[in-house]
Amino acid sequence: MMKAFLGVLFCFIGTFIFAQQKISGLVLDEQNLSLSKVLVINISNNTSEYSDALGKFTIEANLGDEIRFVKEDFYRSQIHVSEENFKTNLTIFLKRSEILIPEVKIEYKPTGDIKKDSKYLNDSRKLASLKSSMETYMKSPMTEAVPTNTIPKSFEGHDFKAGQVDVLGMIAGAIGLAKKATKPKITTPNFYETQNFLQRVKNEVDLNFLKKYGMDEEQIDKFLVHAEKVKKLSKRYRKDFKLGAISYELQAVFAEYQKINKLSD
Repeated sequence: MMKAFLGVLFCFIGTFIFAQQKISGLVLDEQNLSLSKVLVINISNNTSEYSDALGKFTIEANLGDEIRFVKEDFYRSQIHVSEENFKTNLTIFLKRSEILIPEVKIEYKPTGDIKKDSKYLNDSRKLASLKSSMETYMKSPMTEAVPTNTIPKSFEGHDFKAGQVDVLGMIAGAIGLAKKATKPKITTPNFYETQNFLQRVKNEVDLNFLKKYGMDEEQIDKFLVHAEKVKKLSKRYRKDFKLGAISYELQAVFAEYQKINKLSD
């Protein structure tokens, strides 16, 4: 009786463990940058999860289940779970979909008459002449000598340092060399070092100036990736994490980013 009970118990435990299997992985774009907010759907058992800020995800799955990865502006991807997927982390690549450029409408409809159409489609004679003159001027070499910004010797005071050893200069130079020797060497980060640096920026740097413009977490992640590309922040600051300098760099990049993306508070 006891053996039968234990057999049923082990079968129940085995079934429960099997039902709780999970797969994990990382979602990247074509440039090997992590993608957050990717919807991960198990079509077979109708469950879903989202990838985190670093593109990582975990979802329950059984052998043979169909898993789909969906994100706006990207092509959908899917896999069928194999035994290998339970042993190692997956790496899923999503390809960005093409952006259709709106059709440009020409208000004036050409008639075929060159004289008539040129009045509407070509620059005026005065404007064309001005453009030609400006182009010629910009391409031509300078004919005037550029004055040098120096003070005549007759107006210079006596040089009291002449023939003397600049002790203070030598000390300052030695201090500068010592500081340079103690600074960490700047090296190019790998993928995971970059992702860890961006996560630290989100945790420690005050990003309220982004939230003031109504940017959500995904938009902030997108901006940080843009700032990383423009300023190489992880290469310069991941070993010497200077909050003030990083904050200043981000705000400088955002000033231009705001204009390009037409953001308003």
